[in-house]
Amino acid sequence: MDDDYEPEVLIEVQNLSKIFGGKPERALQMLRDGKTKDEILEKTGQTVGLNNISFQVFRGEIFVLMGLSGCGKSTLLRCLNRLIDPTEGSIVIGGDDIVAMNDDEIREFRRTKAGMIFQNFALLPHRNVLDNVAFGLEIQGINLEERHTKAGEALKMVGLAGYEQSMPDQLSGGMKQRVGLARALASDAEILLMDEAFSALDPLIRRDMQDELVELQERLNKTIIFVTHDLDEALKLGSRIALMKDGKIIQVGTSEEILMNPSNDYVERFVADVDMTRVLTAQDVMKKADPIISCRSGPRLAARLMKEYGISSLFVVTQHRQLKGIVFIDDVVEAVKKDLTTLEEIVINDLTTIDLTTPLGDIIPIIADSKYPLPVVDQDGKLKGIIVRGSVLSALARKESEPIVA
Repeated sequence: MDDDYEPEVLIEVQNLSKIFGGKPERALQMLRDGKTKDEILEKTGQTVGLNNISFQVFRGEIFVLMGLSGCGKSTLLRCLNRLIDPTEGSIVIGGDDIVAMNDDEIREFRRTKAGMIFQNFALLPHRNVLDNVAFGLEIQGINLEERHTKAGEALKMVGLAGYEQSMPDQLSGGMKQRVGLARALASDAEILLMDEAFSALDPLIRRDMQDELVELQERLNKTIIFVTHDLDEALKLGSRIALMKDGKIIQVGTSEEILMNPSNDYVERFVADVDMTRVLTAQDVMKKADPIISCRSGPRLAARLMKEYGISSLFVVTQHRQLKGIVFIDDVVEAVKKDLTTLEEIVINDLTTIDLTTPLGDIIPIIADSKYPLPVVDQDGKLKGIIVRGSVLSALARKESEPIVA
């Protein structure tokens, strides 16, 4: 991704609060005065669902709302399509504040902009799979042929082609959840809201569904808000994660940001037992490849750079920074003695390279046996950084106050 790339904000939530109870005004004032959720419940009988929440969601990301039961994550998700009306604050989606929408406008928003996928599948038992998937399109007034065509295409996406005429009670839990996902996809909603969507599934099926969601996202590039109480699921799926407690967002960040730089003791305890080798990737532990040398340069320049930086090898790249290979000090010295003018004869091309997304757990055995730093390349073969044993050890022996920057 281009370093200058600025993600587009699709959803912007500002100062959102939700008070459950008939007289929220006093509870809101107590929130502003810094009173706790428990204090407000005791004094007013009102329950704080959300407390002055603000965040942004970028187009095309999976944004995970995570926290323990009762933290407010499902309440927040339901506010994003007005299944629950917030007490105050704004929710701007695509430039429109949905809090200000009337009943007709919000119904249209739900039908066309935001698909909801529930934990309990929410399938209609008297309809077959095809008609369950097409149900949202039927509500939109789309004719039978078109909605069946779109529903069939959505079923293919989730691997259920051939099950169109099956009834819900003939399906496994994982298949039912795929039907729910297909129903949201059939309407071509820009935003998918997923409330503990995989929590009711057996562990193996749950992991399969997580993998399928990641694969679908790579193809469809939807904007997904995913609610879970499971940290491993959040780390696996989330482009970014919002960790919640008592109706507030405690920290928002990527998996690495939350793991490496927890904002307070609560976040630190929440992530304390995470296996870092499963979460960190090559991109997180690599260091800058400096110096490097152009394939057009000669051995004398290579020798000077090695002496200046105190190193015994140099990565060789094209003018567009695509990796060509590596040269070693002994070969460079011999090339100078032979009065060679290029590096072509001494470049070693047969290298082990690492992709930016390779998990740290897969890198450890490779770097342990490597005689040179591991080059990290992108999908175009461009050199993005290098991994040395020290940067891997630093990642595993992280300090609370230090970011993972080599």
